[in-house]
Amino acid sequence: MGTPLGDFVRARRDSTRPEVLGLPEYSRRRAPGLRRSDLAARAGISVEYLTRIEQGRDRNPSAAVVNALADALGLDAAERDHLRYLAKITGGACPSHTRPVPAPRDVRPDVRRTLRLLEPGIAVLTNRLGDLLAHTSTFAALVDGTGLLDADAPNLTRYVFTDARARTFFTDWADVADEVAFDLWRGPSVEHAEWLTADLATHAGPDFTRRLHRHVLPRRGVLRLNHPSGTGLRLHREILELAADGQQLVVYLPADDSTAQAVDALLRPRHAPLRAIS
Repeated sequence: MGTPLGDFVRARRDSTRPEVLGLPEYSRRRAPGLRRSDLAARAGISVEYLTRIEQGRDRNPSAAVVNALADALGLDAAERDHLRYLAKITGGACPSHTRPVPAPRDVRPDVRRTLRLLEPGIAVLTNRLGDLLAHTSTFAALVDGTGLLDADAPNLTRYVFTDARARTFFTDWADVADEVAFDLWRGPSVEHAEWLTADLATHAGPDFTRRLHRHVLPRRGVLRLNHPSGTGLRLHREILELAADGQQLVVYLPADDSTAQAVDALLRPRHAPLRAIS
């Protein structure tokens, strides 16, 4: 059985073209990407050791080896951070030894007050599992009619993969699906991510599991929405990390004048207070 670290190294090796790293192209390759021998040589480790890492038989490579693999694969800063994170969780508690449980949904009073100050802006408090913990009334108005807030405990990740309306609401559904699947790796804890992952693997099928294990860092560009009113919206997302809480405050800002006007028209009649989801 592989590990997240081994899966990521193997996926990046398979997707890296030799010529990008200054190596000659291979002829008659059975699979694309780098040979194990080339990656091992560039990282200064043996082929046998690299094989053990990729197959999950070595779960504790040193920081020096992790950095050498990052250099050898030509990873960018975000990919390096992800590699280091996977090395940390792979060398720690094995997910199979934890008891999957849902993440807590508590919201600190000061965070609630911060959300109130953002009214009438579009803002939501979430975690990396996709739990929607609290939001402004304008966020509720924006997603009204999409089904996103219909559940007693709304979850963006579950909505994206199991509600057919999500594929219409998100213009670039595949990109959003990539984002929420990737974020599960940075969930509040292993046992919390395991709880949601087990549920989604059953109900969402290969659309979810393929993305979860691909380890492709999402682009996170402008968010494009098809509002139920028939209006197309383009929004920037400013994400404020609340590291101590394992939560994120996401503020949505119009990306162009037409979106600003459309949002103003959609939200003008609404002046409801902040809504918290318990």
